[in-house]
Amino acid sequence: MASMLSASTISGVSSITKGGSFRRSKLFTNNHYANISASYVPTLLHKNGKLQKENFAIMASRHNLNHHYKVIDEGSTCEKRDTKYVVKSISSEQSFGYENQAKDPKNIWVTIKNAFDAFYRFTRPYAAIESAMAVISLSFLAVEKVSDLSPLFFIALFKLLVTSFLMNIFHCGFNQLCDIEIDKINKPYLPLASGEWSYTKSVIIVASSLLLCLGLAWVEGSGPLFWGFLIGAILTAVYSVNLPLLRWKNSALLAAINIFTNAGVVRPLGYYLHMQTCVLKRPATFPRPLIFCTAILSLYFLVVALSKDIPDTEGDEKFGVQSLSVRFGQKKVFWICISLLQMGYGATILAGATSPFLWSKLSTGLGHGILALALWYRAKSVDLKSKDSFQSFYVFIWKLLSIEYFLIPLFR
Repeated sequence: MASMLSASTISGVSSITKGGSFRRSKLFTNNHYANISASYVPTLLHKNGKLQKENFAIMASRHNLNHHYKVIDEGSTCEKRDTKYVVKSISSEQSFGYENQAKDPKNIWVTIKNAFDAFYRFTRPYAAIESAMAVISLSFLAVEKVSDLSPLFFIALFKLLVTSFLMNIFHCGFNQLCDIEIDKINKPYLPLASGEWSYTKSVIIVASSLLLCLGLAWVEGSGPLFWGFLIGAILTAVYSVNLPLLRWKNSALLAAINIFTNAGVVRPLGYYLHMQTCVLKRPATFPRPLIFCTAILSLYFLVVALSKDIPDTEGDEKFGVQSLSVRFGQKKVFWICISLLQMGYGATILAGATSPFLWSKLSTGLGHGILALALWYRAKSVDLKSKDSFQSFYVFIWKLLSIEYFLIPLFR
């Protein structure tokens, strides 16, 4: 009987020790002991002369068991306290480290710098500069006398620069949203194509820019500006969205028509008529300088539309975009672009010679002559097999366009 009790007791101790909780261990012990008493005491009463010995065995087992639980309880408690202390210490150190990192001026500056760099690449800086130059050039083209250069004129010019910048974000961002897979091949440095920006974040930025742009034009009460921006946004969607009868960029002819209509006609007319009618309070007219401006800008953007696809032949061909470079080859399209610009410069020099003002003849003729020579010299050094070489030349075309914006107000 004593051996049975000892075995049962040891079994109970073993199972309780594995549980590791004093409260559960104590409860188990009391119940276990009660069960032993209820089961075996009646049996002991019927045994001859063995009651005292077995009672002693039970009491001894109980004493040993209680002593064992006491030790386990103390060890368990200490162990728990130690564990809590270590965890709390580690979490405090980590929190302290994170707080130091968050408050570190260097880390904050790096975060701001990286965010600005991504936004800079997303908005295509050369396109943003061109947009600002277009606003300034067309605004001054509407000026007819010195008294027009009032504080009201410059305030309106500043507002126009802000709205045109927002529209530029929409134009560049919307095209990237529709061309993620192509840009992963052709322009992997863009934040959306590289995964640096999420699709949702880019959509929010693009949509907000469009709504703010249209909202500011509406608040100004300028019909030419509002409709110019709205038509420009529609043309951007027609150019990029992959739906039936849309995505004009897949066709070389439709892509060229879309780009020079949007950037060479719609935007200049919107800027000029806004300044003429809403700021300078004159009736809407289409003078000779405005006609010249839209003609030369249309030619520039036709060249931009054709040349921008030259380094993207690999990605365009893979995704079925039938650009002129895919159809006729990079070299042929490149020299077509150079020839178009040279013819445009020649026509502009002749048009400037008909001006009644000597200063306009000299500035137009001399300025465009220098641009023609610079273009020819730069074109001969381009390596079409190198994307970096052509990208540098493509940026050079935008620089020529920026200089053109300085010359446009001088044509009278």
